[in-house]
Amino acid sequence: MRTIGFFVSPGFLMLDLAGPAGAFEAANGELGSPAYRIRILAAEAGAVTNSLGMATAAASLDDAVIDTLVVIGGPNPLLSAVTLRRIVDASKRCRRVTSVCTGAFTLAAAGLLDGRRATTHWRYAARLQRDYPSIRVEVDRIYCRDGNIWTSAGITAGIDLALALIEEDHGFTIAKGVAQHLVVYHRRHGGQSQFAASVDLAPKNNRISAALGFARDHIAEALTLEHLAEAAGMSRRQFSRAFRAQTGTTPARVVERLRADMARGRIETTAEPVERIAEAVGFGDAENMRRAFIRIYGQPPQSIRRAIRG
Repeated sequence: MRTIGFFVSPGFLMLDLAGPAGAFEAANGELGSPAYRIRILAAEAGAVTNSLGMATAAASLDDAVIDTLVVIGGPNPLLSAVTLRRIVDASKRCRRVTSVCTGAFTLAAAGLLDGRRATTHWRYAARLQRDYPSIRVEVDRIYCRDGNIWTSAGITAGIDLALALIEEDHGFTIAKGVAQHLVVYHRRHGGQSQFAASVDLAPKNNRISAALGFARDHIAEALTLEHLAEAAGMSRRQFSRAFRAQTGTTPARVVERLRADMARGRIETTAEPVERIAEAVGFGDAENMRRAFIRIYGQPPQSIRRAIRG
C-alpha cells in the first residue's frame, strides 16, 4: 500500500486537498483493495485551520513514512527554515514529491525546484518566476513533471495531477475509471493550457497591455517579436523581459493562445471550413492550427466541432 502524505499549513485551500485526496480514495474503489492510504501532515502534529476556518487534524511530517509527498497550496506565508528543512528531509525519504497550486512556492523556497521545470496557478506564475529565477516556470501547463518532482496548476488541476500519478502507478484503465467516478474529464494532459483567462491578463505595464491589444487587432498578420516590441515602444530585449515578468510566459505563447481562442470561437459557432479559420486568425494553415489546439485544448478542432454538434 502506498501512503500519500498531504502537507498542509495554516490557511491551506480545502479544494487543493479534497480534490486529489478524493481521486486516490476513488482509486481504492476501482482497484477493489486499499492501494492508497491518505495522511494529513504538518510541521507539528495538531489541528491546522484551512481557508474555510475548519480545523483538520494533522500528524507530524517528521514521523511520516510516505510514498508521495503532496504540498498543498494556500496563502503560503514564509515557512521557517526548520520547516523547509523538514520538507527537504521528507523528500529524500519518498518516491515522489508534488505540489498543488501555490504549493510550488513552498517547494521553491525549500530549493527543491532549483534548475527544474515547474508550474503553478496562472495568477501567480509571474511571481514564482520573479522570486525564483532558477526555475523554468511553464505557466501554460496543467501539471509539469521534472524527474520525481511534479507540480500542478491551480485548484482543480490537483485532480489532474492525482489522475496522472494514479495512471503511473496502476495504468490508464484504472485512472480512467477514477475520472469517471469523479465525473471529471479524463484527463487534461500536462501540456494542456490553463484557464483561458491566463491569456487575457491585465498587465500593470501599459506598454505590455498595448502590445496585447495590437496582437488582438492584427491577429491575422505575422506577429513577430519586433512588431510587438515596436507596438510597446520598447527594444526587443526590454520587451521580452518585461513581457515574461508581467505574464509569466513568452509573447509567442500568448499569441498562439490568442489565435487558438479566436479560432475555437469560430469552430464552435460557425460552419466555416477549418482551413479558412486557420488563415483568418494567423495560423497560416490547418495543420499548424491542429497542433496548437492539441497543445492547448488537448484535442483537434474537428473533435471540438463534433462535440458541439453532438
